[in-house]
Amino acid sequence: MPGQVNWIEIPAADTAKARTFFGGLFDWGTSEFGGDYHVIDNGPAGAITATEDGFTHPRVYFATEDIDASVKRLHKLGGRSEDVQTVPGVGRIAHCHDDQGTPFSLYEAAPQN
Repeated sequence: MPGQVNWIEIPAADTAKARTFFGGLFDWGTSEFGGDYHVIDNGPAGAITATEDGFTHPRVYFATEDIDASVKRLHKLGGRSEDVQTVPGVGRIAHCHDDQGTPFSLYEAAPQN
């Protein structure tokens, strides 16, 4: 449903330590998706992943049915975004900031065949 939170990413300098911490706190298990990206198995829809430049706080993804239209609307409202990226087999994402600089991301699911 558009506007709903549908994914979170928790960045960590040491993903093994973060998986141990959140596993101990919430009893979460994870599965490696690729590289240093670990999908949460039994908690919120999301992942624990390596910290990157500018990505040091949890990232929230909001669902959209048309990411191109949402990005265009975002810009008209004074927000900014990075280029839309395609994640093969998953969908399309755009990392954004609202008109006050708050970071968030948009996600459009890949078509179901």
